[in-house]
Amino acid sequence: MDRALRYVWGLLLALLYGFLLLPLVVVVFASVSGGQVLRFPPEGFSLKWYARFFSDDTFISALWLSLRLALVSALVVSLLAVTSALFYRRLSARWRGPFRALVLLPLLLPEILTAIGLLFFLYRLGLGSSLFGLQISHIVVTLPFSFLAVTAALQQVDPTLEEASASLGAGALETFARVVLPMLRPGLFTGALFAFIVSFDMFTMSFLLKPVGGNTLPLALFDYLKYDFDPTAAAAATISVAFALVVVLLVERSVGLRRAF
Repeated sequence: MDRALRYVWGLLLALLYGFLLLPLVVVVFASVSGGQVLRFPPEGFSLKWYARFFSDDTFISALWLSLRLALVSALVVSLLAVTSALFYRRLSARWRGPFRALVLLPLLLPEILTAIGLLFFLYRLGLGSSLFGLQISHIVVTLPFSFLAVTAALQQVDPTLEEASASLGAGALETFARVVLPMLRPGLFTGALFAFIVSFDMFTMSFLLKPVGGNTLPLALFDYLKYDFDPTAAAAATISVAFALVVVLLVERSVGLRRAF
């Protein structure tokens, strides 16, 4: 009976994963179609759509903008996550809940509400439709992911290690650099990678706050599909998925997915 239940459970999981991955499989196969129209199953095999993607200045500039936004977001939120996590640990039990809720608020609210709020706020500051304003919005939305990862890693740090370091004459900064930070690296690295991929694929926030004449890759793909329906769009989507896959593999190779979560 137990074996039968395991088989049924395994079959259900396989069907669930298949259902979730099927759209990605369709997009990948459509990106190598030899036909002129985006369709599945593909008509023959060709890599010309990837060549067209990399020869299209609009897509390439959008790709570089997405990479720039994602990289800056990952670096900034890593620093903010460490400082906020250390502050969170020092807070009394009474204030930890409100502070945690405040940091995680962009993750708890629908992205469209956060985008609208930031839109009005940034225009008040004179940063509406600017690259700097868009970068701020990406940092705000990706901070909760890094904060959760760093906080989880910080909870594994034994306070007695810091006390031992202090008793041996190390100052607060030296204790942090030589004791705490090495133990935070798995969470810090994981949070930075996920902040990178969330920023890279962000659509709603970028759509409302994009600078004049600047498009991220998701926005460029959205605009392209308004007028063209050839497999170049599938090639662009496949490249975006490939970046996400690389991030997952980096997390697995560096800290392991089980340890990351």
